[in-house]
Amino acid sequence: MSDADGMDHFSAEFWRSQEMLLLRSVTTLVGRQSGTAAICREVVHLLSELLGLNRARILWRDTDGTAYRIRYAYGLTKEEIARGVYQEGEGITGTALRDKHLIIVQDIDREPLFLGRAVRRESLPPGKVAFIAMPILLPRNEVGLLACHRLRHRRRALADDVAILQILVTLVGQMLTLHNRVEEEKRALHEHNALLERALKASSRHGIIGNSPALLRVLTELEGVSASDSPLLREGETSTGKELFARALHTASARGTSSFVRVNCVSVAEQSFEREFFGYERGAFVGARDRQIGYLEQASGGTLFLDDVNELPLSVQARLLHALERGTIARIGASRQVKIDVRVVSASSTPLKRQMEESRFRYDLFYRLNTISIRLPALRERPEDVPLLANHFLGQFNQKYQRNINLSASALSLLARHDWPGNVRQLSGAMEYVVLMAREPMIAARDLHALLRSKLFDTTAASIAPAPVLRPYLPASSHSREELIALLRHNGGNRSNAARQLGITTRQLSYRLKLLNISARDIL
Repeated sequence: MSDADGMDHFSAEFWRSQEMLLLRSVTTLVGRQSGTAAICREVVHLLSELLGLNRARILWRDTDGTAYRIRYAYGLTKEEIARGVYQEGEGITGTALRDKHLIIVQDIDREPLFLGRAVRRESLPPGKVAFIAMPILLPRNEVGLLACHRLRHRRRALADDVAILQILVTLVGQMLTLHNRVEEEKRALHEHNALLERALKASSRHGIIGNSPALLRVLTELEGVSASDSPLLREGETSTGKELFARALHTASARGTSSFVRVNCVSVAEQSFEREFFGYERGAFVGARDRQIGYLEQASGGTLFLDDVNELPLSVQARLLHALERGTIARIGASRQVKIDVRVVSASSTPLKRQMEESRFRYDLFYRLNTISIRLPALRERPEDVPLLANHFLGQFNQKYQRNINLSASALSLLARHDWPGNVRQLSGAMEYVVLMAREPMIAARDLHALLRSKLFDTTAASIAPAPVLRPYLPASSHSREELIALLRHNGGNRSNAARQLGITTRQLSYRLKLLNISARDIL
């Protein structure tokens, strides 16, 4: 239908059939999944050809700017389409976009806000011409616009035109929402695949994931000292991978085929030290039903890893030093000495020099263990590795719980910006929580923030965490269960940091957690 077509003789039944033809044609294209462009072009085409709503056009905002442009149009020249650029609040088009409300101009010649920018007045037929601008609601509070011209002399009711336009903008809005969602998922999947590909190419020397400069520096130092048998001390925050690095050092050394024995020094008690480190013979004491080989003998020819060596009681430190200097031990109940050959790798979550100054660690043992010293970087010092580690943990927990949860690039970037006071263990716990709690297979940054708000991004725990104190002796009931859980959550499960803030040792904190039955599950 052209602008000059006479329309007075058309019946209401005719217009209903035209409307049904238009809707059937558009929905057929939707059913065929013809794509956004094909459907939008057909909408503006059929509005003109079937209903006489001429020069129909669809606009939406530039992705990287503030201007709205004509994306699809029928009956407009290329020059007219190129002129159809508007800012919010500019003319009738810009006002409808800004206010997100339908605007009907009954006579464009009498409306001062009508700009006539895209289609000049001289290009339109003489007589009264109306203009309809109907917003299209899009995702994320965005808005588009379906606009057209209408001849005033038609007998077809304006309300009928508005009704059909309302149906079409709803359809187009839902279609664009679905299209955007699909494109986002495709883009996120592409970014995720690219990240996985980079992860496969990334450094995984000795099973350690990452390629950040801070990590590569430590790996280079590790490989440089692997050929030596000298004792090595690793200092760094808890959950920075001290055991993993110790195993890597052991594997890279000539001792790699021999035993690697890890000792958790937090659990070493003065009364059980000799039994655990030296071993005992059957019948050596009540309850010794079988021979037990101690840690030092188990590690002979290999590596003895003393984890959290800063937690060893002073009395135990002296006996350990004596055994290491002699190079021989005797099991409890045995009459002969056994020669031992171990490389000692120690790890401390607090600086041992400070503990020496506080008379909590022996000078002579420190210098015995500290022939070589390497400091492990905290996770916040190697943010480039966070996405690789996050995907590694996601893979582990997806397999464990039979799920398929992935993070978009924006979500991984959000994780990389977090400071991770609990280091790798906190990141691992966060990824396990995401796998368990996520409802969608692809998690964007805003969804991840909502999911982990109380665990990572909420700082309210800091306001209720007890302030650091310097009291050397505190009763076991000095803090409530809720206070300890809040403090540990604030520190990402890092017991050393939490204990330091409380002014007690990690051992004392562990005792309180045991008394109050606080487990890692309570802290997650």
